Amino acid sequence: MRPILLSGHERALTQVKYNSDGDIIFSVSKDHVVCAWFSHNGERLGTYHGHQGALWTVDVDPTSTLLATGGADNTLRLWEVKSGKLLKTWEFATSIKRAEFSADGRQLLGVTEKRSGHLSTIVVYEINPDPEAEQTDEQSLRIVCDESKATVAGFSYLAHYIIAGHEDGSVSQYDAKSGELLYNNSEAHEPDMQVTDLQWSPDRTYFITASKDKTAKIFAADSLEVLKTYTTDTPLNSAAITPVKDYVILGGGQAAMDVTTTSARQGKFEARFYHKVFQEEIGRVRGHFGPLNYVAVHPQGTGYCSGSEDGYVRVHHFDKPYFDFMYEVEREHAQANL
Repeated sequence: MRPILLSGHERALTQVKYNSDGDIIFSVSKDHVVCAWFSHNGERLGTYHGHQGALWTVDVDPTSTLLATGGADNTLRLWEVKSGKLLKTWEFATSIKRAEFSADGRQLLGVTEKRSGHLSTIVVYEINPDPEAEQTDEQSLRIVCDESKATVAGFSYLAHYIIAGHEDGSVSQYDAKSGELLYNNSEAHEPDMQVTDLQWSPDRTYFITASKDKTAKIFAADSLEVLKTYTTDTPLNSAAITPVKDYVILGGGQAAMDVTTTSARQGKFEARFYHKVFQEEIGRVRGHFGPLNYVAVHPQGTGYCSGSEDGYVRVHHFDKPYFDFMYEVEREHAQANL
């Protein structure tokens, strides 16, 4: 796979996202610019200006009409994708660490930082999909995370639950209508090892988390049961589930301060592929010169992109051998079942 290198940010990447068609990639970084790129050739489609500080999160609605961003300027913002017009700004007391639309695009979730006496919260707004419409100022739901701050969160299938990952390594399930805490899996990850990412399966019935405890785990959305565990030798910042093939892609790496005198190889700045079912590593893709802060998979499973501390987005389109490849264990199991 020959990667396409996207250079449009001046600082470390924090999140990258495909739209639902997979033809556009949105990226945000610790600079204040939101970038949109054509995924097939890496050409920059445009930028969105308005934030006044580091950006932490970006998401796009299912119709690629609306874009949501959040950052260190304590605002959650809604944009029209096509024109770049800023449609709405919601202001908070602390940073917005994660923003995510529900599967139908009718709700927008934001996760606020715990700081300066303010507790971490998960807030939800009802969204009008018409970019010409006035968006509400009123939160339809507000969940206060007083035990441990939420670091990531998102909507499950049919917006039935809100699932959140926490700083203490736990994963929580909330009723998406009432905000009631239904269950907290306190043993999801090692104690005090932050959950750094949460990404959904295509049908949102299960999800994968990444953690500083060097593991990624797949959970059932309805029970929070751990279904699979992927163990690495480096802290993880992101994990994604691939459609089409039974793989997961993990990204991370040691913090820059710990590897200033070592090579990228020793820093383990690689995207790692694991077999989703058998939990074994099957390959790595190198290239970045800093920890991978986020990995995102093309909705049709034809490729993936990664954003790194090095300031670059790398876009990979899978070659034919990727789709032809049949994992050895898969083959053995298939033969055993004949």
